[in-house]
Amino acid sequence: MSRFDTADALSLYYEDHGTPQGKPLICLPGLTRDGQDFRYALPHLADYRVILLDLRGRGRSDYAADPASYNIVTEALDVVALMDHLGLPRAAILGTSRGGLVAMALAATVPERLSAVILNDVGPEIAAPGLGRIFDYLGRPPSARTHAEAAVALERAMAADFPGVPSQRWREEVETFYIETPEGLELRYDLRLRDAMLAQAAAVAELEDPPSLWPWFEALAGIPAGVIRGANSDILSADTYAEMQRRLPALHAVELPDRGHIPFLDEAPAIALIHTVLKDMS
Repeated sequence: MSRFDTADALSLYYEDHGTPQGKPLICLPGLTRDGQDFRYALPHLADYRVILLDLRGRGRSDYAADPASYNIVTEALDVVALMDHLGLPRAAILGTSRGGLVAMALAATVPERLSAVILNDVGPEIAAPGLGRIFDYLGRPPSARTHAEAAVALERAMAADFPGVPSQRWREEVETFYIETPEGLELRYDLRLRDAMLAQAAAVAELEDPPSLWPWFEALAGIPAGVIRGANSDILSADTYAEMQRRLPALHAVELPDRGHIPFLDEAPAIALIHTVLKDMS
């Protein structure tokens, strides 16, 4: 168990796995998740030094005094602080969903610190259906009161986008990201993350010319990069996925059948893409 301090004095949790002398790979999780997001990928990455970060307000990291600091730019600065703490001049980033947005922010601000970037089911445009689904559950404990009840509900909700996934996998998901108590299930992140996201969405909605994230994505030019898309994703649309490849022809890309948002990252084509991109890094 390891920790480091951010510029605003938060203590963030990270884990160091794999080969200590291997090329460093920092894994950044989804919006409401933590480093355990990558537990299925870890066995396939043993040759690398794999660093799993719990972003601020998630998992075992400190919650921020001001939820406004739950934003992509601040989280990117936290990643740089982690790299400085570990003495890493450069590292590859594997970013799932929100973590991929943080990776693009790093490419736009400190590209010299990046040796490669892999985006797991995310791009510079977020599809409206997926965003709406996220706001439906963000910051709200599930109505299910036990892991067993939540696993059944999750399997039912995900069945169409993840056909054939065994029930045990959904049970593992709820046991990983919900805490079972006598009063019901608790979330493993700061509930005020919802307040931060709603405030940011409202601020963007008031702008006549909202900022585009495409320049952040295009900052990946010259950096070994890849994107993984679940074919049933409601976050990374097929059109955005195609446009990403058009704008960055060197981008490695793979689409996974029978996967929605987000792929587990133990799928054979996903692992193959990760290794292909990481082999290209200097």
